[in-house]
Amino acid sequence: MHWLGLLAATGLLGCGKEGSSSFAPPPGPKVDGAIVAFPTNAPQLASIAVQVAQARTKAVTHVTGRLYWDDNVTVRVFTPVAGRVTALRADLGQTLTKGTPLAEIDSPDFGQALANARTAVGNLAAADKASRRSQELLQHGAAAQKDVEAAEAAHVAALAERDRAEAVLANYGGSDKSTNSVYILRSPIAGTLVEKNINAGQELRADLMLANAPNLFAPLFVVSDPAKLWLQIDVAESDLSSLEPGQHLQITSLAFPGRIFDGMVDNLGAIMDPATRTIKARGVVKNPDKMLKAEMYVLVDVVQAPSRAGEMGVEVSSKALIMKGEDSYLFIEEAPGTFERKQVKVGLEQDGKVPVYEGISPGQKVVNEGALLLQALVNPSS
Repeated sequence: MHWLGLLAATGLLGCGKEGSSSFAPPPGPKVDGAIVAFPTNAPQLASIAVQVAQARTKAVTHVTGRLYWDDNVTVRVFTPVAGRVTALRADLGQTLTKGTPLAEIDSPDFGQALANARTAVGNLAAADKASRRSQELLQHGAAAQKDVEAAEAAHVAALAERDRAEAVLANYGGSDKSTNSVYILRSPIAGTLVEKNINAGQELRADLMLANAPNLFAPLFVVSDPAKLWLQIDVAESDLSSLEPGQHLQITSLAFPGRIFDGMVDNLGAIMDPATRTIKARGVVKNPDKMLKAEMYVLVDVVQAPSRAGEMGVEVSSKALIMKGEDSYLFIEEAPGTFERKQVKVGLEQDGKVPVYEGISPGQKVVNEGALLLQALVNPSS
């Protein structure tokens, strides 16, 4: 049995050597410039995966935006008179019509304007009577022509002073028929009271609004329509060619996960920020439920305009991109097992995706796994 086992073992070893001598390794890939061709069932193919390039549907992806009041339907209310606040007539969130009282102000400025207007009305009435009396006296030879002319000049001056005083009073929102000298600050437009920076008993000065310095003043009231907000986004220089007014915006907020708000690109800035190399773009956001708030930060996707379908290139995985100096490359599967390296023009990476503007077309198969292996075969020194 011992010899039989030894002979069997020797036979097995002999068979193993004979089998190894007949084994031939599979042929390697063929490299022709930028093209790599693998034979059928080459083991390297197991580590290479491709994905079909999809046309870009978003011109700009996930940029940060800031919401603020739509200036077309917003008024920041200041006081045109100095004085002390005696009462508040409106509160935050209140729906206002044009002319709704906001606050009452005990104002010497308004009182003086009212007194001037009433005095001017009285002076005009006296001047009118004097002018008519002088005309009657002239007809009876009891007055000189120069007296009549002087009376008429006084009447004209009184009329001008009455008009001036009433115009000043009208700018304050009053009239000479007013019986109350308390100034009523009113809403100049219809809307919602969205901000209030005033308290009863507060002393106000009209000249602070002329300082134009936020650290010195704030509007007493802000009236706006929260159902529509403006949106500011800072767009990278490389994305500017992808934007145009009228494009659809998709806005998301951390405050409302899963909710998408609709908007539209309204205006593109005319100047670039030299520090950040970005352009400010303005959008209009629909906010019918008034969920979004002014000064919120949101994420914005700019959806490609249908009129420019196919013009914006494709989007590929960042793992597919090969960089060599300043140049960018992708490998395309031209046929099963055959791959070609192509130079492309790309944008900025966002969320693991890279926009490709030139070099490939939608529908081509891009290598997104194993691109480094192919690059080592095409350019072993890189």
